[in-house]
Amino acid sequence: MASIYNRTDIYDLFDNEEKYQAIKKHWEAVLEGTDVKTLLDVSIGTGSLTLSAAESGISLYGSDLSVDMLKKCKENASKRGLPIDLRPCDFRELTKQFKETFDCVASTGNSLPHVTNEELDGVLEQMDLLVKHGGYLYYDMRNWDKILEQQNRFYLYDPMFVEDTRVNLVQVWDYLEDGSMTFHLLYTFERNNKIVQKERFEETYYPVSRERLIQKLESLGYQNIRLMCHPAYFEHVDPRDVDWYCVIAKKA
Repeated sequence: MASIYNRTDIYDLFDNEEKYQAIKKHWEAVLEGTDVKTLLDVSIGTGSLTLSAAESGISLYGSDLSVDMLKKCKENASKRGLPIDLRPCDFRELTKQFKETFDCVASTGNSLPHVTNEELDGVLEQMDLLVKHGGYLYYDMRNWDKILEQQNRFYLYDPMFVEDTRVNLVQVWDYLEDGSMTFHLLYTFERNNKIVQKERFEETYYPVSRERLIQKLESLGYQNIRLMCHPAYFEHVDPRDVDWYCVIAKKA
């Protein structure tokens, strides 16, 4: 089954200016009180969750396993006049591509659970090697603790309109015996109350608990570990209860 990461034309359909500004506000909340001048996103994709951070003067770097995603990211950055350094790279082997260190090394878009929990330890170690002393490690992802507790099978998105076409997205989640999950992404495209196009994709994830990740950060020597909602500017909301959360931690 095809992967959504090979179809950048569809992957970006739910992005718009309102979302871009919301993500910009999110980064302002995340990085408040820090002195981050350089930021590397090791799973940048098309840049939808990171590009707006560059508008505050941050020098932005990005890597991704998909060359197609990086090409689209470059296009999206160019449209906004944002400079960016992009390199194809598997985040399990970051130090093969990057020799410099950064004020913040991030993984966005629920990308970390694409690998097993055991491999994920190595990813965090690779990210850590690229974080300057006194710098930050950041990630955002789905609330896997909540997903596994509730065992829901369907996740519905609000429809998006692209000119005269209504785009609907439904995710169907399969819980597998080995502890992994398959996400079925079902897109339908409607015009004049008729479905004119259907697209289906599958992605495999390996759920990981908040506690395991935080314990790994602590073992790497990170302090001031902050758990926040995503977007981070939500107030009076427990990040343990939301669908998506983020963590930023400072390297001692």
